Amino acid sequence: MVNMTLSIPEKLHKEMQVHTEIKWSDIARQSFEKKILELHWMDKVLEKSSLTKEEAEDLGHKIKYEIRKRFK
Repeated sequence: MVNMTLSIPEKLHKEMQVHTEIKWSDIARQSFEKKILELHWMDKVLEKSSLTKEEAEDLGHKIKYEIRKRFK
């Protein structure tokens, strides 16, 4: 297994030290694995997409705009 060094804010580190029963490296590893699975899924979806990068970005902006309107 490969080791990785992460930098985290001091405030977060102090909060983590309160919970010494938690294996924080396991939490980080699980988070990385989840993100990788999401990226693999996204790659599969995009393989079949006919949208250009510009069209996808435009669509993303429109979705964010509509969400902002809904929550104002």
